[in-house]
Amino acid sequence: MCETPTGVGVKIEPMPQFFEHKSLENSMPHVHTFYEILWFTHSGGHHIVDFNTYEVLENSVFCISPGQIHCFDGITKHCGVVIKLCAEFVNDESNTDNVFIKYDMFNAFDTEPYCVMPNLSINVMKNVIKGLEYELNQCLHLFAHTEMLRTLVKILLINIHRYGQKHGTPMLNKLKPSQQLFVLFRKTVEQNYRHQLTVTQYAQMLNVSQKTLSNSVLECAQVSPLTFINHRRMLEAKRLLRFTNMKIKQVAYLLDYNDPSHFVKTFKRFTGFLPTQFQHK
Repeated sequence: MCETPTGVGVKIEPMPQFFEHKSLENSMPHVHTFYEILWFTHSGGHHIVDFNTYEVLENSVFCISPGQIHCFDGITKHCGVVIKLCAEFVNDESNTDNVFIKYDMFNAFDTEPYCVMPNLSINVMKNVIKGLEYELNQCLHLFAHTEMLRTLVKILLINIHRYGQKHGTPMLNKLKPSQQLFVLFRKTVEQNYRHQLTVTQYAQMLNVSQKTLSNSVLECAQVSPLTFINHRRMLEAKRLLRFTNMKIKQVAYLLDYNDPSHFVKTFKRFTGFLPTQFQHK
């Protein structure tokens, strides 16, 4: 179930008011079961996502997925808008556009969780958010109320993906076969990272050769498919070790390691810490 309390799956809150009534909660690492879009209209302060600290830039948009751990510095009075979305608003994978939105904007652990919007896109974002606010104030029984909200959310997400810049580069391009394959690989990893699957098995699931998959991942992520898979698995291990009461053996078995010592060695190789050290870091 989604935690957004409006009953229609969308909630919009302005900053800094959003932080004023949840200051303690937002300054502590926390996780959601819904998707969250944070548009910071002014620079300043920091946003911590999955153990990495990011400087908040003017017109930066963070796309936070269910399961991601994040918090704010607890000092800065950020300005902007917070949009919370039930998973149903992002779960449609019936076409390539939707897959790119879900696995290139959200659920993209291997890249920074934000982009910076150029000036030409700002008016569109403002108008779409005004449209969402207007529709949210309408009667729930109004014709196609939910569909209108879905359409406006889709326009907002398309605008972010179309114009958002990451380190000066655009989002991945669905018209390039190698980048389309990489997004499908990212999706498949996200759905299967708790299992010990080989690169060959992933290639078979995607109906491509192992070489084609390797070239795609190397082009888009600058690592091998195996390293990419292990990074996702170790990220989950870090989340579980730091923010749950699970023991190391339990984490190892949850991630399909039959031998906990193998898990310990892999974790140390990828993070530089033993699991026990990381738990208390």
